[in-house]
Amino acid sequence: MFKSIFTKYIAAFMTLIIVSFAVLAFIAGSLITSYSEDERISITTESSKTVKDYLQNEMSQAEASDIKVFIYQNYANLRRTLTLFTSYEKDLMLLITDLDGNVLITDKLADAEYVKAAIPKHNIEKVLEKDQFNGKSDFGKLFEKEQLYHAVPLNNVSSEKCGVVFAISTASSLTELSEILIRTVITAMLWVMFAALLTVYFISEKITAPLKKISRAAKEFAKGNFKVRVPVKGNDEIAQLSESFNNMAEELENHEKTRSSFIANISHDLRTPMTSISGFIDGMLEGAIPVEKHSYYLNIVATEVKRLSRLVSSLLEISKFEAGEKKLTITKFDICEMARQIVISFEKKIDEKKLDVDFDCDDFNISVKADRDSIYQILYNICDNAVKFSKENGKYIISIKQKGKQVFVSVYNEGQGISPEDLPFIFDRFYKSDKSRGLDKTGVGLGLYISKTIIEAHGQDIWAKSAYGEYCEFVFTLEKA
Repeated sequence: MFKSIFTKYIAAFMTLIIVSFAVLAFIAGSLITSYSEDERISITTESSKTVKDYLQNEMSQAEASDIKVFIYQNYANLRRTLTLFTSYEKDLMLLITDLDGNVLITDKLADAEYVKAAIPKHNIEKVLEKDQFNGKSDFGKLFEKEQLYHAVPLNNVSSEKCGVVFAISTASSLTELSEILIRTVITAMLWVMFAALLTVYFISEKITAPLKKISRAAKEFAKGNFKVRVPVKGNDEIAQLSESFNNMAEELENHEKTRSSFIANISHDLRTPMTSISGFIDGMLEGAIPVEKHSYYLNIVATEVKRLSRLVSSLLEISKFEAGEKKLTITKFDICEMARQIVISFEKKIDEKKLDVDFDCDDFNISVKADRDSIYQILYNICDNAVKFSKENGKYIISIKQKGKQVFVSVYNEGQGISPEDLPFIFDRFYKSDKSRGLDKTGVGLGLYISKTIIEAHGQDIWAKSAYGEYCEFVFTLEKA
């Protein structure tokens, strides 16, 4: 039932509104009831005492001792006076009784039913006992519901109790007020619920619309279409989610391109040597290649086998890193001496290109803490690439500098460099910027990815700087020992 955001919002809002208005109605009703009851008590108290004072004053002037005779003789005037007393107060009723509870006179015009009635004896006794009494009663079913009243005893000229004055306030006005309050609360609640319905609809639509687009885009991703993007509107959390989703889509698209490129590269790097190996061996077996040339072609086969071995080794190393099986053995060693040995190993290639070599170290010996074999692999790979892609007579600089607790190792070469389009991706797995394969016929785009993985495993950084057509520089950091 509550599967969509809209229905969940509506249910939550409606529940909150109904509960809030119910609590509000209860509190308002309680306050009104309490206030109204206090007001009625005050009115009945004042009215009963005023009528008592008026009747006692009239009886004193007439020197009357019998309330029944006095009322009988002055009935019309007393009726008009009592009616005047209650004309300004709605739902106020006055009853004058004798000590037996018999009603002698009321303020009502059609008072036959009240005059013939009698107030229960226990109501009279409470008033006479306490000299005044405030309470609720239906007066022996004289009224349909219990009524709020205040009663005081009436004294004659001899100061003897001769009757009781009842000021009664009916609850009809309070009931009407409660009904008005309920109708008002219900009306307000319906309007607020309608406004909430519209508000929730537009809010949920604003939220769910981009989410639906993201969902559709995700389904397209599942089908292999990574070109889909989600429109970004505004600066709220949904817009940030859409932007993050688009960034993810772009990364997926780049990874897909890289994967496709890797498959093409790896297929080429596997197929080419295997074709050569197969062709040369078949030629020798079938006698197409003379026996005296077997040694020459076997050397070519051996070279291709070593190339395949390097490829497989790189793939295995990546697998070990990703599986967490590659453990680093941190030792202390001289990075400057390692760099010198690597440069010397490239002496033949450097001489062939007539490179201008510069070896720049802060000190003759600089010790670092790292995995020696891994760092040797990284530095050898970077130095090899620098020689490979250097132009003839170009500068080739190895720089090792100390800065604080780190050692910065830099390899610089003048040459074609790396294009701005390729530079952000050169450390990605399987990425190879030389799409034509004209310059690098031995690599498969795994060396720099492995280098980055090793350096990050040391908690250090590696990056590249390049001006396309001018130079390229690779820099990585190590912890100083």
